[in-house]
Amino acid sequence: MDAPGGPSAAMAMCQAMLSAMPLPAFLHQGGRIVGANEALARLVGHDDATLLTMLPGELASDDLSDQMTMYGQACLLLDPQPAASEMVLRTASGDQRFVELTARRIEIDGKPTVLSTCQDLSDIRHVQTSLLNTSQVLNQILDSDPVATFVIDQEHRITHWNRACEQMTGRDFWDMQGVAQKGTLFYPTERPLLCDLIVDGTDLQALERLYPGKVRPSRLVEGAFETEDYYPSFGGGRWLFCTAAPLRNARGEVVGAIETLQDVSRRRATEEELMHHRNQLELLISDRTAELNSTHRDLAAFMENASVGILYSASQKVVRHNKQFAAMFLTGGDSAVGRCTIDFFCSSQDHDELGRLAYPLLAKGRAFQHEMMLRREDGQQLWVQMIAYVANPHDPTSGAWWILQDRSEVRRAQEALESNYERMKETNRMLEEAQNQLLQAEKMASIGQLAAGVAHEINNPVGFVNSNLNSLKHYVEDLLSLIAFYEAEEPGLAEGVRAELTRLKQERDLEYLREDVPVLLRESADGLTRVKRIVQDLKDFSRVDNADWQEADLNAGLESTLNVVYNEVKYKADVRKNYGRLPPVRCLAAQLNQVFMNLIVNAAHAIEGHGVIALSTGHCGHWVWVEVSDSGCGMSAEVQRRIFEPFYTTKPVGKGTGLGLSLSFSIVQKHQGMIKVRSEPGQGSTFRVWIPLVGEDTDPPPHPEDLALPLGQTAAKA
Repeated sequence: MDAPGGPSAAMAMCQAMLSAMPLPAFLHQGGRIVGANEALARLVGHDDATLLTMLPGELASDDLSDQMTMYGQACLLLDPQPAASEMVLRTASGDQRFVELTARRIEIDGKPTVLSTCQDLSDIRHVQTSLLNTSQVLNQILDSDPVATFVIDQEHRITHWNRACEQMTGRDFWDMQGVAQKGTLFYPTERPLLCDLIVDGTDLQALERLYPGKVRPSRLVEGAFETEDYYPSFGGGRWLFCTAAPLRNARGEVVGAIETLQDVSRRRATEEELMHHRNQLELLISDRTAELNSTHRDLAAFMENASVGILYSASQKVVRHNKQFAAMFLTGGDSAVGRCTIDFFCSSQDHDELGRLAYPLLAKGRAFQHEMMLRREDGQQLWVQMIAYVANPHDPTSGAWWILQDRSEVRRAQEALESNYERMKETNRMLEEAQNQLLQAEKMASIGQLAAGVAHEINNPVGFVNSNLNSLKHYVEDLLSLIAFYEAEEPGLAEGVRAELTRLKQERDLEYLREDVPVLLRESADGLTRVKRIVQDLKDFSRVDNADWQEADLNAGLESTLNVVYNEVKYKADVRKNYGRLPPVRCLAAQLNQVFMNLIVNAAHAIEGHGVIALSTGHCGHWVWVEVSDSGCGMSAEVQRRIFEPFYTTKPVGKGTGLGLSLSFSIVQKHQGMIKVRSEPGQGSTFRVWIPLVGEDTDPPPHPEDLALPLGQTAAKA
């Protein structure tokens, strides 16, 4: 017998057996664990003392604790050797271990005892899961491949048949899985496919017998073959490009094959169409060649009988000419072939100057037009209009064709017309200036009437829209507060009502509406304010209320003018303002606004890309001045001398009339004022308008050197 308080001999022997077991094991008699080995302690992370205080169910995860307890009780009371069961044990660190749990009923000291063992399956489960995931990924890759693909095993049975195959053949995977006889899908009778031949180990010569001249080894995959053929029995007749490759196991043995099918019918149809077009093109080229030969003969006849002189020259010598050239420059019907072209110029300087003008254009393959005086063989001079084309644009030194026309009589008539035109132009200058003033007055009157009409028509709707917006703002605020009250009362509603309200709020995006509606109302109010300001600026610019001489604030006029033309300016330049304090000036405000508008618009047009326009005003003695400066392209001295001439403009055709600065000059003269300008090419321009204060002795305005430097030049000096 065992000593009092110690384990019995049977229990001690069982403990020794447990310690010798390599598998985790423990003993229990329906209550706490009475024995456990070191393998179990390592598995669950508890020491021996802790294990002897635990119930068997406490070893399992929370959701399986009762199941493990019942498993042990069943072994004690019902089945002494129950079937093994998978169980999840919880370790001391909280991890889970998958085990296979077995139980055997034994007797120790006459008392039934359960011996449980735990085979750790965690690593096996991880490997199985990894293999399953890998297989699923490979199946997904194969199934998602846009190229029709199927796989066969060593017995020629189909194991994989992806969606692209289903779409191409009209047969789904379940119809084809395990099928070995699949040749009738592509041929009238059953025959092996390319993948079947690869599984059988067929060599290239055998493949050639089945696919004569249509099969070749793949350049990308070792042991794979490719073929392209027409299948009249497949899909109403299609061209397919097939690639088949062997599938090998770890020992290199062929265990199956994979084959891809690509429908190349459209490509083959395109190739056949291209070949058809090529044949048609060759026929067309043959026809066009005959037409070109006929055209060449016609052109040769046209050249020889043309009414203008035609000359072909190369290396400064005459190579060919027509009869009209001989009639224009030669006497006695001689030929000029081989003569130097300089013989027909009045001087060697004229010859060199023509070469200097013509060569840059002809070298680029462009036409050259010119008029000049040439000399006949007998010394008589002719005024000739000439057009030249290089014979070969890719080789400008190969020579040029010249078309020459005697314009001597036209030249004399043109000189007489030019003389008469100059006299008429001088006579009409004063009429043009008067007409410009009248046009300006009519334009400003029209603008004034338009501004008054626009202001009248816009102000009324703007007023009631503004009032309605304010009312709408209060209504929205009331509705939002009412919605907030309903939301506060939602918990008291029925569950179904609350769920429907939640769905409606999410569907209508209530939170976004709550934030966005006030923003929309504020933006609409800002837009109405801008409309009212635009109308007021238009009235201020045109001075529709005051079209007579009056005292005016030029700063206000300059600002309203800037607002009117700002759409023309904002994309071209940043506007800097430096307004001084100005006394009231007695003037025609609307006309001075026109001057300011012309100067600002011209400044914007002078800027390439994005630049700066500076607006400045000041008061000097009995004069006030308004200055517009830009960082644009500037003007040469020659341009500055002509900028105030009517109809003179440096802008492209259709971009300007040449009247803006001329009208501005006339308006300033009417006010007994002056316009001064300072500009340099590439450095910008500065225009300053001087207007006298009426009723005082006015000294001359400051010297032009007192003008500020143009913005571009200022930046360069800085």
